[in-house]
Amino acid sequence: MSLPAHLALRLSIVTLLCLAGAVAWTLWEARTGLREEAAVSAGRIAAQLARQPGLGSVGPAALPISEPQAEPTVLMILPGICAEIRLGAEAPRRLCGDWDGLGSAPAWLAGALSAEAGTAPVIREIVYRGRSLGQVAAWPDPVAAAGRAWRQVRFASGLALSLAGTTAILGWLCAARLVAPAGRIVQGLDGIEAGRSPPALPRFGAVEFDRIATAFNALGERLARTEGERAELLQRLVQVQEEERQSLARDLHDAFGQCLAAAGALAAAIEAGAPADREDLRADAVGIEAILGSMRESLRGALARLELPDLAGIGLSEGLRGLVLDWQARLRAGPSLHLDVAGDCAGLSAQASASLYRIAQELLTNALRHGRPSRVFLRLQGAEPGGRAVSLTVDDDGGGDVASTGGASGHACGRGLAGIRARLAALGGRLSLTGNGSGIRACATVPIPG
Repeated sequence: MSLPAHLALRLSIVTLLCLAGAVAWTLWEARTGLREEAAVSAGRIAAQLARQPGLGSVGPAALPISEPQAEPTVLMILPGICAEIRLGAEAPRRLCGDWDGLGSAPAWLAGALSAEAGTAPVIREIVYRGRSLGQVAAWPDPVAAAGRAWRQVRFASGLALSLAGTTAILGWLCAARLVAPAGRIVQGLDGIEAGRSPPALPRFGAVEFDRIATAFNALGERLARTEGERAELLQRLVQVQEEERQSLARDLHDAFGQCLAAAGALAAAIEAGAPADREDLRADAVGIEAILGSMRESLRGALARLELPDLAGIGLSEGLRGLVLDWQARLRAGPSLHLDVAGDCAGLSAQASASLYRIAQELLTNALRHGRPSRVFLRLQGAEPGGRAVSLTVDDDGGGDVASTGGASGHACGRGLAGIRARLAALGGRLSLTGNGSGIRACATVPIPG
């Protein structure tokens, strides 16, 4: 749940608690007010009866008060109050004030106030010239009391709910505006996690968010410098690796190749000069020549993997065609290899071309050595009009599993894929490994500098 939603929820809870307190206070006020009105009504009736003519003759045998005297008495009773008048030996008279229009209350409220109605009524003595002639008892009518209390509760509840809704909405709007910078900061952090260079955050009005933005911008600058240094180091490592390969290829060709040639000439001389009765010596010389031939083939393959063709002269596409032809010559009856070149690769640097050639070597080696493909498709897609990237895709049907290569997690399980990712990282590119239904599709993408 977001912070504005948390704030709106808590404000709503606090307002509802205030509503419950307001309802309880309203009920208490209604009950207290009705009891005070009962006391006022009892006092008014007692005072009115004490002023009636002939009241001093009231006694045990007194005649009942005439009916016309009841109307003024009723007028003294406040709405919702009932009273009982006892005068001498007269039968008690019970009167109730008019409470029409107060409305009906829910059953729970009427029941709660009916329980309160069991308390003692308010009693006032009817005193005439210092002599008590009777008394008046007054109490709130339960139905009228419930109706009046319900009207007050509805008003207080409506006001409290309106305030609760308004407070929650305004609180959410204010909190959403206040925490809006947090979204920008999270987007920047997501960019860092994805490996992108995050844009600098602006200044924020809130001091806390502004301090976070300042620290974030400083962190972004340090990460950018570190990433630049890392890219330069990777480029240097790739360059050193290429130089070492070329040096090793020259050493193998010059030293090891000459040794093989000399050993072959010596074996041929032994075979030619062996006496007629030394067939065993001639056979050993032939065996040595066969072993030397196998070593020459191995050396030729090693030199083909180590040496880099003149890509600046023939271009990357021609270099890849030569690579495919070399593999087909060595495989003979093995799987078929297909090369497709599209787009423009003229914008690639010499280092990028060399890296893509080495990546194609490694991907073809992985497809042919670690799987059993019948076909391998290699596609070089140059930059399209308006595009700024070159991609190299190798598709095979060898039945490999992407999970076993670490492609899903981004961590290669072998040194080959680790080297490919290092080369691409030095160029700002990326490698993706996905399944194609019958094998693995590897796609290396290299950006072309603007």
